[in-house]
Amino acid sequence: MIASPELVIFDCDGVLVDSEVIFNQVLSDDLAERGLSLNLEQTMGLFVGGSMESVEAEVKERGVEIDENWIETIYAKVMTRLDAGVDPVDGIPELLSNLTKVGMPFCVASNGPVHKMNLTLGQNELLRYFEKGLFSAYEVGSWKPEPGLFLHAAEQFSTHPEKCIVIEDSHNGTLAAQNASMACLGYAPHGPDAKLEANGAKCFAHMDEVMGLLGL
Repeated sequence: MIASPELVIFDCDGVLVDSEVIFNQVLSDDLAERGLSLNLEQTMGLFVGGSMESVEAEVKERGVEIDENWIETIYAKVMTRLDAGVDPVDGIPELLSNLTKVGMPFCVASNGPVHKMNLTLGQNELLRYFEKGLFSAYEVGSWKPEPGLFLHAAEQFSTHPEKCIVIEDSHNGTLAAQNASMACLGYAPHGPDAKLEANGAKCFAHMDEVMGLLGL
């Protein structure tokens, strides 16, 4: 970890809000209807942290027939489920409050679209923390594991990549941090994750550890 970070960059799904399970259950159900049987654990193992375009490519490679509007169909199903409610990740409200109190700048950078972040963060009174720091791969045109989204976020805060710390929970996200030359904390609530560690991330199990890991 860097001694004096100047910017903390959060992933959204699975780090700020507990939405990964919802998304992947919708995906699993949809694929089952199309003849591809993957349970929730398998779906999450394949798709967490990827762009919808990469998910679509993987689905097609497995021989599933989907139409050109499939991504929009999945997002519509997901948004319906998310609209019913999604919880913040345990400890996140307290962490964001503490970072604000000590004056540490932070933002969110997600592969997902802005309207999805507005919905999930808005439900939990988290959106107010990101009024000037909400970045989507769809707006930047660069998806994790590419470094462009994280580099864009750092640029908006006039911060060098080496002074940023990313908080991620996926292989693609931690790889994007590595590709951007940024330090990374890997959220692994069930214990150290070899895939995250292989990309240089330091794993932690609960958000109440983050202030200490940041040296704050």
